[in-house]
Amino acid sequence: MSDSLYVPQTTSRTEIYEVILPQIEALISSEPDLYANLANISAALKEAFGFFWVGFYLVKGEQLVLGPFQGPIACTRINKGKGVCGTSWEKSQTLIVPDVDAFPGHIACSSASRSEIVVPVFKGKEVFGVLDIDSESLSDFDEVDQKYLEKLVSLLGKTL
Repeated sequence: MSDSLYVPQTTSRTEIYEVILPQIEALISSEPDLYANLANISAALKEAFGFFWVGFYLVKGEQLVLGPFQGPIACTRINKGKGVCGTSWEKSQTLIVPDVDAFPGHIACSSASRSEIVVPVFKGKEVFGVLDIDSESLSDFDEVDQKYLEKLVSLLGKTL
């Protein structure tokens, strides 16, 4: 893959995912360094969609620890079962939160975040980390995002 990302000029998230996922797959399949891959995935998603915050938290013992990301500074550690990220990890499932203020125990790393999607990254059958994406808009994520982001983390999981 080149040093740039081609993003189609469309408002269709499906079309954008369809174009950027093969580019991301090519990028991470040829790079053995985990942090380089996480950083580039974060950058590609932020560039393609303009999300407020995109990044990874990685499991270290009983906490998620901040990994590569794009956006403003973030919470550094999250306990299992706490907030959206910790709950996604605990339940081993994707969580779509239309309004973070309505999520019990939401951890507000930034008051500008209004909605969120968190997708667990699996290494084998264990959660290795989570992909966390925040938006400044309410109800910004849906099943389309879930489908393609789960496909993306599955590709990532094969490189672990």
